[in-house]
Amino acid sequence: MTAIELVVLDMAGTTVLDDGIVEQAFQRAAERTGLAERMPWDEALNYVRDTMGMSKIEVFTHLSGGDADAAHAATAAFEDAYAEIVAEQGVAEIPGAAASIAELRDAGIQVALTTGFAPVTRDALIDALGWRDLVDIVLSPVDAGRGRPAPDLVLTALLRTGASSVQAVAVAGDTRSDVLSGRRAGVGLVAGVLSGAHDRATLSEAGADVVLDDVTHLPAALTQRVRDGAVLTPGV
Repeated sequence: MTAIELVVLDMAGTTVLDDGIVEQAFQRAAERTGLAERMPWDEALNYVRDTMGMSKIEVFTHLSGGDADAAHAATAAFEDAYAEIVAEQGVAEIPGAAASIAELRDAGIQVALTTGFAPVTRDALIDALGWRDLVDIVLSPVDAGRGRPAPDLVLTALLRTGASSVQAVAVAGDTRSDVLSGRRAGVGLVAGVLSGAHDRATLSEAGADVVLDDVTHLPAALTQRVRDGAVLTPGV
């Protein structure tokens, strides 16, 4: 069994406390750009929840009925709205996330943060949390080619950090898209976490090897993986 050299972590809902900010930003963007008038908001919100973790431009492309100009305008409005809400409410880590990341790095494991946010929003969050020196790399879809559930973010993290193989990578996230991205990349361990958008059944169905209460349990899960000599049973 290949030892884990790189852990790829999602941001909102996995390492960064969401507290409904993403949904609020989607609603503000939809209202400001007129997308809210194209379909019932309840229907749109369900789609937003189902696709949490995906690239925001892809979500807005669907909500706009494939109208590329409208999708780009709504994505820009989303980024503005998210920044506004963060300024109003502040931003916080999932309790214990930074300490868990530090624990992984102290063990010689590189850590990448990935997100569906544009770099401007991603970087604002990193700076607000003071995480510039906490992780090895941070990536958005524009850095990789495609957003989740494609494997591009995970594979780009592998290439940029120099991990020896996909089996030496672990992925953790709170959404179905996070899990699918890890599965499609062929990584050694995919962990779902229950601190964000999706529940245990959804994460297990998507193919999570293990479902954890939150990211603070990941170091122990990696230790258990080594102890057992095999990837954990799906859905445990």
